[in-house]
Amino acid sequence: MQQRSASTAKNLVRKIWNHHNQIQSLKRPPCDVFINHRCIDTKRTISGLLFDHLSRLRLHPFLDSKNMRPGDKLFDSIDRAIHECKVGIAVFSPRYCESYFCLHELALLMETKKRVIPIFCDVKPSQLHVKDNGRCPPKELQRFAYALEEAKYTVGLTFDTLEGDWSKFLTTAAEAVVHNLIEVDGEETHKERKYFMKNYF
Repeated sequence: MQQRSASTAKNLVRKIWNHHNQIQSLKRPPCDVFINHRCIDTKRTISGLLFDHLSRLRLHPFLDSKNMRPGDKLFDSIDRAIHECKVGIAVFSPRYCESYFCLHELALLMETKKRVIPIFCDVKPSQLHVKDNGRCPPKELQRFAYALEEAKYTVGLTFDTLEGDWSKFLTTAAEAVVHNLIEVDGEETHKERKYFMKNYF
């Protein structure tokens, strides 16, 4: 009788752990790198390849077309990923500034003081301008213009999709991401240490 009770208890514990592991596997991993891009321009090329490359390095990139599921609220999911991320990648393409969502994401990355790596894909920084199409409030336009100027004056990468070396570019971009992640982690550790020293000593 005692052996049966012990066996039943073990089975129950095993079931609870299996259930716990299933729940854990359903949870989304934290976002290390947020990829800001104009989906129609770069989803199947530079942004999609970069997402796959970073995933193979066991990082947790966020790309809307890969991470979002049916039923997800667009702004909620994207804004949460931006707040959680450590580093942002802004993939600028010739028609990037036509997208409200791209500019909103870029502005939020800048406003939350994230490290942003600009990638100028088939476009020069001087060609990027926020356009007033009459549908966006002036305050939003100002917010977008400020974020765009800040990104344009940040050291980034350039890539020509017709003549560039894809393999070399992906390696260079991944190295830049890893370097920035290491620096951000170092800064966070330093802040935590200072907070601990200040509050406990």
